[in-house]
Amino acid sequence: MTSGTCDAGKPLRLTHRGRVLVVLAGVLALLGAFTVGRASLAAAPDASSPPAHPAATVVVQPGQTLWDVAAAVAPGGDRRVTVERILRMNRLANSALSPGRTLRVPGPR
Repeated sequence: MTSGTCDAGKPLRLTHRGRVLVVLAGVLALLGAFTVGRASLAAAPDASSPPAHPAATVVVQPGQTLWDVAAAVAPGGDRRVTVERILRMNRLANSALSPGRTLRVPGPR
């Protein structure tokens, strides 16, 4: 038998270093698959959010409420849903508005 070959009848045996390398390669393969999976999930649109629509902007007038803005941008629509969308689009913690503020609002469907 020459160096680097094995007899056909004998099973191949790994040294301690060889076993460590095989386990390490498996761990790296799993880590790579996990990273690719997370990246594809991050790129996928959120199924719970409504589909993206063009956004418009409005400037809040004195005395105007978020409910009023929702009624103006989505007449005939469910104002509660429109208010929630405006809150999310503008990352607002509550419905308090100040005059002169520019808000992103849902565009036409």
